[in-house]
Amino acid sequence: MSTLTDDATAPGLVHQALIYDDDRAFLAATTGFCLDGLAGGDRVLAVTTEANAGLLRTALGGAADEVEFAVARDWYDAPGRTLAAYNAYVETHSAAHRRIRVIGEPVWHGRDGRQEAEWTRYESVINVAFADSPAWILCPYDTRTVPGRVVADARRTHPELLDGSGAHRSDAYADPASFTHAADRLPLPPPPPGAGVTVRFGADLARMRERVAAWAGTLGLPAERVERLVLAVNEVATNAVEHGGGHGEIRLWADAGAVHCDVTDPGSMDAPFPGHLPPALPGGRGHGLWVVRQVCDLLEIRTGRPGTQVRLRLTRG
Repeated sequence: MSTLTDDATAPGLVHQALIYDDDRAFLAATTGFCLDGLAGGDRVLAVTTEANAGLLRTALGGAADEVEFAVARDWYDAPGRTLAAYNAYVETHSAAHRRIRVIGEPVWHGRDGRQEAEWTRYESVINVAFADSPAWILCPYDTRTVPGRVVADARRTHPELLDGSGAHRSDAYADPASFTHAADRLPLPPPPPGAGVTVRFGADLARMRERVAAWAGTLGLPAERVERLVLAVNEVATNAVEHGGGHGEIRLWADAGAVHCDVTDPGSMDAPFPGHLPPALPGGRGHGLWVVRQVCDLLEIRTGRPGTQVRLRLTRG
């Protein structure tokens, strides 16, 4: 199967979606991807399902020992942490290898609609976060199990596609700076009526941190996760004080599996990739929202009129 890009000469990132509908199609693309990389001295990481990892190990034979395998469900736990993990992996191995080849199969099963939106956005941001890196990332999408809307979005988030006819550029690809998900046009669902507590804040954030910590504990969040939530809320509130009008409001509530927190302020947020890019990269402004994406399981943002709403989610365990 043709891979379209000449990996020996092309600078920067190669980001492809593999659209497949049976095991043979998966192996036809991924086996050659690994073997070609190993032959060229590339580092090869395969992050996929346990079933697909078993198929690929068998197809690779003895060469499988030279490929690093990771379980997708463990690797793809939160968009911000996954982006940071790949960033660290590429930085660690790029000095010793011509390219870092990654089979990265995102997890879509069990995601709710808002998680799905943020994981789709993650796929778009990859094109910016790794634009100048020697990474070749192949993202498999199994049409037998992945919803059609997710596969359609994969065509918008990957510059190149692989399918049964070979490799080709995606006509549907959307520039990350202008990428939007369908969910972006919808407001975040409101908290349950009467649920949780409201905390208002201004320039003095110490009292806010105390109240958030106390209420998060009563909502059943373990102590370590209370600390993470307070850190995240403080970063968002600090940003609101400095850039969003100087004051805001926090709403905390819980459901069966997680604690949720809204931070709202009257300002607007104009950063194109808020918290997605490591601060060292161009456009990675400051550490605040980058840190928030590391400590939270989900971060969602709505900004415009009448202000900015940042929603944080931490699971209970």
